[in-house]
Amino acid sequence: MTNQPGSIESAWQLLEEHWKIEPRSGGISYTPGYSIIRFIFSPIIRGLARIKATGSEHIPGQGATIFAANHLSHVDPILVIASSRRKVHYLAKDGHFKNFFLRMFMNLTGQIETHREAGGDEALASASDVLASNSALGIFPEGTRSKRTEKPFLLPGKTGIARLAASFPHAKVIPVALVGTREMMAPQSDKLPKLWKSVNVNFGRNITWLEWLADPSGGAMNVEMLEQLHQKDKHEIKSTIAGLYRKFTDQLMQSISSLGAP
Repeated sequence: MTNQPGSIESAWQLLEEHWKIEPRSGGISYTPGYSIIRFIFSPIIRGLARIKATGSEHIPGQGATIFAANHLSHVDPILVIASSRRKVHYLAKDGHFKNFFLRMFMNLTGQIETHREAGGDEALASASDVLASNSALGIFPEGTRSKRTEKPFLLPGKTGIARLAASFPHAKVIPVALVGTREMMAPQSDKLPKLWKSVNVNFGRNITWLEWLADPSGGAMNVEMLEQLHQKDKHEIKSTIAGLYRKFTDQLMQSISSLGAP
């Protein structure tokens, strides 16, 4: 058996019923306002703030992409959007949509409302809408803003990022390290960002789920192993895939740390 990407993809597809996340709406709405806002404000933000972005060559100009970053401040999504030069869609809790003007802004910029009480599956389905549209999704694998007061601030990652990558196995997953964002705008204490504080946005090498799955240092799976897994009982299949999710997530978090996330 060979480990060609097409062969790996076919073998992975045999297990589709165990990993597929169905998009909630099947896509996202066209947001021309987002393009206008990004065109106007992204250069202003990059000009006013002391942002140093590295690794931009790893960002594809189009196609389904997942930006996975550490989370320390309210400015984190803005800095990823401004530095990546892509229309990045983030999931936002429903509380941000209750105020009329804030709701208009969130809808205009293509951010997606989620209801925490509905659980993680609905959030993943909403995130799938973005990837199904071949757009860019921003996600914080930690699941919440880190509230640690001493380094390391980086929390263990939740496996939702791996589930999305596995369900869209050609999507480019890019680790992102945000350095200095808490100093720029500390939660609970800073009402406005301190634009004179320097920030680094470090983008790492992108990888797809299929590439990772076949990599000996990643999932270390080949076609024969996946075909054999398909013959096993449901419990064992779920357990093995859950193990792959955990390994992918842990390695992704290590990549974010290696890029400089505090």
